[in-house]
Amino acid sequence: MALAPEKGRQETAAPTSPAPAIELRGISKAFGPVQANKDISITVQKGTVHGIIGENGAGKSTLMSILYGFYKADAGEIIISGKRTVIPDSQAAIKAGIGMVFQHFKLVDNFTVLENVVLGAEDGWRLTPSLRKARKLLTELAEEYELNVDPDALIEDLSVGHRQRVEILKALYRKADILILDEPTGVLTPDEADHLFRILEGLRASGKTIILITHKLREIMDITDTVSVMRRGEMTATVKTSETSPEQLAELMVGRKVLLHVDKAPAQPGEEILSVENLVVVDEDKVTRVKGISFNIRAGEILGIAGVSGNGQSELLEVLGGYAKATGSIRLHGKELDLTGSKSDGQSRRANGIAHVPEDRHEEGLILDFEAWENMAFGYHNDAKYNKNKFLMDNKAILEDTQGKMDRFDVRPPNPHLHAANFSGGNQQKIVLAREIERNPDLLLIGQPTRGVDIGAIEFIHQQIVALRDQGKAILLVSVELEEVLSLADRIVVMFDGKIMGERLAGETNERELGMMMAGMTPDKSDGAGA
Repeated sequence: MALAPEKGRQETAAPTSPAPAIELRGISKAFGPVQANKDISITVQKGTVHGIIGENGAGKSTLMSILYGFYKADAGEIIISGKRTVIPDSQAAIKAGIGMVFQHFKLVDNFTVLENVVLGAEDGWRLTPSLRKARKLLTELAEEYELNVDPDALIEDLSVGHRQRVEILKALYRKADILILDEPTGVLTPDEADHLFRILEGLRASGKTIILITHKLREIMDITDTVSVMRRGEMTATVKTSETSPEQLAELMVGRKVLLHVDKAPAQPGEEILSVENLVVVDEDKVTRVKGISFNIRAGEILGIAGVSGNGQSELLEVLGGYAKATGSIRLHGKELDLTGSKSDGQSRRANGIAHVPEDRHEEGLILDFEAWENMAFGYHNDAKYNKNKFLMDNKAILEDTQGKMDRFDVRPPNPHLHAANFSGGNQQKIVLAREIERNPDLLLIGQPTRGVDIGAIEFIHQQIVALRDQGKAILLVSVELEEVLSLADRIVVMFDGKIMGERLAGETNERELGMMMAGMTPDKSDGAGA
């Protein structure tokens, strides 16, 4: 009887020339009745960037978690460089030459770069030799791959882009030949994303193998050599990137043709709906998050707020939605709104015609343990049509209303009694959108409308936002997806460090110009940035 290889050890197999970096054969994994991966086979060649795309729940993360040792497959085998490899945990994955850069970084904020790099990979009980070795290697890697970062800087003082470089350095310090990157550009400015791609190109040129998980088809087309598409736990296609297109990939992901670009007519702005003047927001830690900003929105237009997450956009939405206090002036239809008193809550905002789709649907938009019909009434439970009298809510009326909204917004499955937690991310977002949009608001606040949403649902959500604009409503859109802001917005305001860096018409700017403002720089129009 053949013995299984030891943990992290590799069996010698018949030589192949050249051996792929990774072969996954017949990988299956179930969580109870849910089949996350079903008989998946994939080959990743050495020295290439291999993209993996698919809708939410397609099984991408499960597959990579098996490769990195977070999960154990129910069936199948892993071949690394031609040798069958057992990977029961992440330490075995590291030993096999695999590193992973997570979407949410695994760094200790109050440690230095150097300390984070050696953490868990010390050569002995004395740290000095390990730190000296890491400092030397970091200098070499910085020169070779443009991974420049101050080894003595605290993580908490670094930008998001530099923190990501530290994660890559950690993997390379552990001698990774295969790097898995999970949604690596989700929190980067365009310039930081471009720099990351230069790093990946350098790693590829040196023989490293990169697996890139992303939902951004443009990135797949720009940086990958090969792309694999997953749908409903199965591998549906693997194609050379040079022989495909974003439209074809989207259709493979969803199973139908998808409109990738927002189809909208020019805006027809009407009267001023919202006016914000000298707004200042100070958080509970006495830190000023919004620093005297002013702007307005007119009926029949979408104002997009662009910026890297954490630059005051969230606090702006909270104040407008009645969740936080502020100083300054906010007028709706010329009427001053309360910013500090008893009428500065969400209920008062809704009564004034403001609807709010929050940035985090799980924390602020839904109660996941409640059923869909209960979630559909949140914030509007005092509505006359939901109440038989002042003491009892009319549950039948709420159920009927919910069923209609689910049908119109294509919520799947259209079951009002299903708990919110049991819907996919895209359908959870549709529930929130249906609740807010169908209230016929004068002003819709919408934060990160397609965060974690499938490409098919993105198309639908964009259509609903544009349709509301075309009904003459004012919309404030906050998104870290610059491509989304450029596609949806009619005017764009860029925020950096709580301030407005500039305002542009969407048709008269581009990602480069907006990216510079997102990084705190004011572009010079003479260099053609806004052309």
